[in-house]
Amino acid sequence: MGTPEFAVPSLNALCDAGLTPMAVVTAPDKPRGRGQRLSPTAVKAAALERGIDTILQPESVKDPAFAVQVRDLAPDVIVVVAFRILPAAVFTAARLGAFNLHGSLLPRWRGAAPINRAIMAGDTETGVTTFFLKEQVDTGSIILKRAMPIGPDETAGSVHDRMMVLGAEAVVETTRMILDGTAEAQPQDDTLATPAPRIFPDDCRVDWTQTAVGVHNHIRGLSPYPGAWTMHDGTLLKLYLARPSDPVPDLLQGPPPAPGEVGVEDNRLFIGCADGLLELLEVQQAGKRRLPAQDFLNGYPVSSGDRFE
Repeated sequence: MGTPEFAVPSLNALCDAGLTPMAVVTAPDKPRGRGQRLSPTAVKAAALERGIDTILQPESVKDPAFAVQVRDLAPDVIVVVAFRILPAAVFTAARLGAFNLHGSLLPRWRGAAPINRAIMAGDTETGVTTFFLKEQVDTGSIILKRAMPIGPDETAGSVHDRMMVLGAEAVVETTRMILDGTAEAQPQDDTLATPAPRIFPDDCRVDWTQTAVGVHNHIRGLSPYPGAWTMHDGTLLKLYLARPSDPVPDLLQGPPPAPGEVGVEDNRLFIGCADGLLELLEVQQAGKRRLPAQDFLNGYPVSSGDRFE
């Protein structure tokens, strides 16, 4: 069970390992692109390429008819990667159990946005966890964990792409362990749990009174999606790449900019933070393309002394 691109490597890895699913469950086809043509999910497209012709696309996973469909398949194991929250009537249908692949080292970062939240918090390590499903989200007993580092300048996008490969390996290993009867799941320590709630637009707004490193982590933790943002003279700007600038560059004359204050020198764009400067490297004006800072400055009116709200 899965929908986005993140789940595709897991499906392909299962097939390559001789564990091709008897059926795939994914979201319904939706209009996509400029022409709004009805298109399959990434998982459905991958399943069709693999010759899997039993594909369920429920409008609601809570529909009793969907639970009946799953039970009629009589699955040994249900594998869940980036899908919806399942009711017990569905995940208990598997003879040997249902497990989920989660994008963090549980119990840290339980919730919908574990990659974003880990980077925004400045974590230097993350990973994947497989666990048996239970009704309370992300709380089931852990089957295995696989760790991976987070580079100091990595974005959520780059971590996502590396993680889905690591996750595919974990999915295959976990499936084999369950089928072989060697899975020894361990309960999570709830006292160590941290929440990773869904990201809302207000969560993406930059607070320039934070440290330069803190703002840097905020920006890269939301890049490329949904994108950190700030306002300048009534215009929304999205920020995708940045780097702390410490000490203050010699090219900036006078006192360092205050939090939110702009400094433009030599086609470089600096913003004041609580403890120093952040250099913006990639910016997007609302309705325009993402641009390197130098190109952005060539086409957008911003000057030293301006303020990002």
